[in-house]
Amino acid sequence: MSVQGQRLTPLEMLAKLVSFDTVTSNSNLPLVEFVESYLQSWNVPYVRLPNEAGDKAAIYATVGPQDRSGIVLSGHTDVVPVTGQAWTTDPFTLRVENGRAYGRGAVDMKGFDALALALIPEFQAAGLKTPINIMLSYDEETTCLGVVEGIRRLGQDLPMPKAAIVGEPTSLEVVDAHKSVVTFTTTVHGFEAHSSKPYLGASAVMTAAELIGELNRIADEMMERGDPSGRFDPPYSTVHVGTIHGGTARNIMAKSCSFHWEFRGLPSLDPQEIPNRLDRFVQEVALKRLNRFGDFGRVETHLEVAVPGLAPEPGSAAETLVLRLAGRNQTETVPFGTEAGHYQAAGIPTVVCGPGSINQAHQPDEYITLEQLEAGAAFMRRLAATCANS
Repeated sequence: MSVQGQRLTPLEMLAKLVSFDTVTSNSNLPLVEFVESYLQSWNVPYVRLPNEAGDKAAIYATVGPQDRSGIVLSGHTDVVPVTGQAWTTDPFTLRVENGRAYGRGAVDMKGFDALALALIPEFQAAGLKTPINIMLSYDEETTCLGVVEGIRRLGQDLPMPKAAIVGEPTSLEVVDAHKSVVTFTTTVHGFEAHSSKPYLGASAVMTAAELIGELNRIADEMMERGDPSGRFDPPYSTVHVGTIHGGTARNIMAKSCSFHWEFRGLPSLDPQEIPNRLDRFVQEVALKRLNRFGDFGRVETHLEVAVPGLAPEPGSAAETLVLRLAGRNQTETVPFGTEAGHYQAAGIPTVVCGPGSINQAHQPDEYITLEQLEAGAAFMRRLAATCANS
């Protein structure tokens, strides 16, 4: 569909974006093609940033001057699944009722995306001196890696931004810190033998239990270490084992056992500390027991997802700007991960601030209030006014 310069209200844009089933397991290219057509109709230059498989892409658009640093409005296009959820109506058809707009992704975070896109004509009319950049990514809900290639190009063939605003739903509170999210799969390889003669084999399940016990000890230590800043809930780094699978029968020494685990670290936590400690336990304790009757087994740990935390940067360009735009006098933290840590790791001052509440995200009948949508539009209009004057 080509809109040919048609003005869409934020609600109309949201309805269009929600209509694309961009559950992370699906391609987001139909949405991308719509956005590209819309950008072309308003003569907004953009770069498509495809993934390696070519079935997904991010978009980086520039409204205003292309030769200088701007302010990035960063959102993701993917949404979580609706399978098994009790939706009142079709989750991919926006329903407006009782001051709310319902649909998958309405708050997380196509509401923010819709505002950034719908207000492009107003951004252009403002006569921006500082450009407003719009980054729309993919795979945020699973890996947070869909934004990485675009960030890598900032300061290379694209200007390095002054600041980034990641528009996850914070009820327009200004968030300057969140924990990291790092996930692993650990697989223990043992050797099958009859359980009546354990010296003929090595149990992967028994060793996995030892490793999980060590992760429990690390988790307890993280709890005792606490959060010196006093800003996070819970006030410590967490360690969690989510799934475990292993063995074939009660009387067989297990050949294999895998468990899926994570830690969510305070911004001050060295991201290598916990995996290094587990590896040290593997080398010094677990492998010796696993192989005490012979060279039977090994342990492999694979990093799956590493979402960097966002550390506070008091007085940064992003914090100063967004506190003023949002009319707030202090920053907050959130318990969930975002793409913000990737921007910060690239040297870009970054905060998280977007309309709607995370409490409505990922649920059946997900919604954003029309009040929050309008407040988000007012926020972006104030940004445009600021960028027109400096």
